Amino acid sequence: MKSRDRWDYLKRSPKLLSDLFIQRRYDFDFDLMPFHLRDLPQAKRFNLLKSGLNLIYRRLRPWSWPINMMIELTNYCNLQCPVCPTGNGQLERRPQAMELDLFERLMNEVGPYLTTAALFCWGEPLIHPRLSDVLRIASRHRVPVRLSTNGQNLGDTRVIHALLDHPPAYVTIAIDGLTEETNSLYRVGADLQSARKGVQALAEAKRRKGTDLPVLHMRFIAMKHNQHEIPQVRAFAAQHRFDLLTLRSLSIIDGPEGAHRELVPDKQELRAYAYEGNERVSRSDFICQQPFIFPTVFADGTVVPCEQDFNGTASFGRLSEGVSFQDIWFGKRARKIRKAIRDAPESFRFCTNCPFADRPVKTCSLQAFRLGGWRAPEISWD
Repeated sequence: MKSRDRWDYLKRSPKLLSDLFIQRRYDFDFDLMPFHLRDLPQAKRFNLLKSGLNLIYRRLRPWSWPINMMIELTNYCNLQCPVCPTGNGQLERRPQAMELDLFERLMNEVGPYLTTAALFCWGEPLIHPRLSDVLRIASRHRVPVRLSTNGQNLGDTRVIHALLDHPPAYVTIAIDGLTEETNSLYRVGADLQSARKGVQALAEAKRRKGTDLPVLHMRFIAMKHNQHEIPQVRAFAAQHRFDLLTLRSLSIIDGPEGAHRELVPDKQELRAYAYEGNERVSRSDFICQQPFIFPTVFADGTVVPCEQDFNGTASFGRLSEGVSFQDIWFGKRARKIRKAIRDAPESFRFCTNCPFADRPVKTCSLQAFRLGGWRAPEISWD
């Protein structure tokens, strides 16, 4: 979060309080994806209120439970993207899918408080063997879900049934080229035709069922090799029956700078960061909120302060039969790591290479386009 955004949130707090406690609503954008939540249960409303206190003071024992969470369903993938730690071999954790019992225990604890959950991280979520059951559990706890996929398995009957039986709010499909050649330069091993057919099959299944969810969201990362295709991206997305398109800038990760630099587009307006010569311009206006409101849980139950710690070097702890999320979230080890991130972020490599800190804006996406008369869905607890 940028320091100016922090003050903007605080200035809007009277309206937010009115929305939450008089109208029981909460409207927000998550990386240009709009959410309209209605009739929020009391636990979620009070948790949002308490989480706002972290904007004033980042307390080592947070005021609130998380309001957002990233949950890694798998840490293996069917592609080899060059700046992803799973694709380029930097991920040192054992490949695995999250056990269903672990996911259910986690949802039983945090589900009453979450406003969103991202069921993906450093792997492809649609190849989780119990995807339908995972979405059923999340749906039972009424947690608005975001999924992000490379789309290679989107056309599978099993996947389509899972996505329609217990629909996420958003399914983001990563397509980074309008031809097989340009798409596969970054999505190494991808078949663009499979993703296209999968999107159309899911759109048709939604039409037959008469449902607006999940929102089909195409995400296009602007890079040097595909920047010439950007003028045609909106027409491509509309033709293939997407509901929403976002144009995104390329984020760094804690890895070799050279691999990232080769992909940076020529136009400054398409870049995530400013450069002077060959050096990325560092900024000092970033205030990290991840360890206080938005943790990540890896497939084996390890809780980390931020998804960028992809090898779990600063783990808060690990969920197990005898260790709850509450034990970990409010525990001594988590407080110690939060203090280091708050007061001396240079202690961690994943902080010094933070993909958010040097951005001039708070979002990773540059533009959003609503397609086909689509309107953002309202999610209600009434």
